[in-house]
Amino acid sequence: MIDTTDALLSLKPKAEWTLRGSELEWHDTEQTEPTQAEIDAEVIKLQAIYDSQEYARNRKKEYDQLNQFEMQFNDDRDGTTTWVDKINEIKARYPK
Repeated sequence: MIDTTDALLSLKPKAEWTLRGSELEWHDTEQTEPTQAEIDAEVIKLQAIYDSQEYARNRKKEYDQLNQFEMQFNDDRDGTTTWVDKINEIKARYPK
């Protein structure tokens, strides 16, 4: 879940600030403090980006469980398509 901290880090990288609950204390003298509307808009934008990549996170989780190098080696040696078939199966389960 994207929150105010993520939005502040995105909007004002390296800015100095403290967030206590929902109270923002702005300490940075180089960068201006973002408005609440700017922060809220950034949270919405970042959440949309995060949500749009759910398929990639799901795919990666399954890819990481495969021993892909061994599968590729075995397919090459045996003339099979086990690795390609498994990758296509995962991609079909989690389309873009």
